[in-house]
Amino acid sequence: MKLTELNDGERAIIVALPDGEAAQRLEAVGLHVGKEIEKISCMPFGGPVTVLLDGRHFAVSHGVAREIEMKSRACNK
Repeated sequence: MKLTELNDGERAIIVALPDGEAAQRLEAVGLHVGKEIEKISCMPFGGPVTVLLDGRHFAVSHGVAREIEMKSRACNK
């Protein structure tokens, strides 16, 4: 599933990031494959998606969030 498909308050694990500069920027702030994040909110009309990682909030553009592949924690066995 994509980050944008998570419900607000839902936690999941990053399984793939978009290619190129977007991945470099996400990794620079700590968003890596294998990290668990919580989706806090998604602004309407294609606005940014806010996530919580290690006690810090980040805003990710909606376009980039649509390209971040996630795996539900329930599937982590």
